[in-house]
Amino acid sequence: MKNIPVILMGCGGVGRQLLQQIISCRTLHANMGIHLRVVGVCDSTSYVLAPDVILAGFDDNFLKGLCQIKSDGLPLRNCMEHGTCESGSSSEFMTKLTDIAAHLHFVLVDCSASSETTKVIIEVLHLGCCAVLANKKPLTGSLEEFDKLFLHPRRIRHESTVGAGLPIIASTNRILSSGDTIVSSLGSLSGTLGYVMSEVENGKPFSEVVKTAKELGYTEPDPRDDLSGMDVARKALILARLRGIRLEMKDIKIYSLFPDKMGPDAMSLEDFLKNGLPMLDDDIEERIKKASSNKNVLRYVCIIDTKDISVSLMERPKDSALGRLKGSDNVVEIYTEQCYSDKQPLVIQGPGAGNNTTAAGVLADILDLQDLFS
Repeated sequence: MKNIPVILMGCGGVGRQLLQQIISCRTLHANMGIHLRVVGVCDSTSYVLAPDVILAGFDDNFLKGLCQIKSDGLPLRNCMEHGTCESGSSSEFMTKLTDIAAHLHFVLVDCSASSETTKVIIEVLHLGCCAVLANKKPLTGSLEEFDKLFLHPRRIRHESTVGAGLPIIASTNRILSSGDTIVSSLGSLSGTLGYVMSEVENGKPFSEVVKTAKELGYTEPDPRDDLSGMDVARKALILARLRGIRLEMKDIKIYSLFPDKMGPDAMSLEDFLKNGLPMLDDDIEERIKKASSNKNVLRYVCIIDTKDISVSLMERPKDSALGRLKGSDNVVEIYTEQCYSDKQPLVIQGPGAGNNTTAAGVLADILDLQDLFS
């Protein structure tokens, strides 16, 4: 039986779902000869560690209690009611991680949304440990940091940073490993914006659709985090860097669906939802009609060619993979020199968001590292 120690950073929806999937898959993993041993969990304020991380991890009852505590919005220190553990602040935990890495070969899993985790991920990788990321920010920082993360490429996995559980990164890597050259790739990489644009296409006002999406939980608490296009830009930058395109975030052309005067620094969320959003309806409706007259549809798309990335609202043919997209699915079209032509690109489509699918992608990445453990 291979014992794979796991330390989790980030215990929000994805992190909790990952712990629950680890518990529910015990029999399956045992049949594979694998035991995932969770030895530590950290959130934005505190951490808990197993009493002896070298020899044992938390039992499943403790992990279930931890998930319930976090679901109730309580701090991790309350986990001490469910069993013996060490607890402290998250800042202390970052130092402890490097100390643990000097004595234990583990997988550090980043399901946070923080840009502050990059340094410790680089350090534990340097010490011989592995890392699995759902957090996009470490991969979209400076090129210097990106290069340091990939000094040991076999020990890092990050499929869930783009398209949740969809095999977009794995497919990209397989194409590149085969010697084929990716000429361009384009996709709809925001389930939120995919839903919004397909609903607007059906004749509903843009402002009404965005408000409905917020009520359904499809958007971030402030929908402008989705409408700005920044999340799509981060995903596009990750895909571009995998292809060897040396770009920084500032190099990307990003089209926001709202003007600067409606940004968070200039307008409150309440004012934006009540007064700002309706001011955008006419322009979106006009662009929808123009696309339809051209026998196209309007989609929020990222395009990655051989040198540049653009992220914007654009027309796509109705019969293309992007044109047929409905609801909150993600879709990517990949065009290469040898295998995937203009007429027959590689198309990857499916749910590109959600705690379940993202956590499943993270779990698969952890298991993909099993050969590095004895």
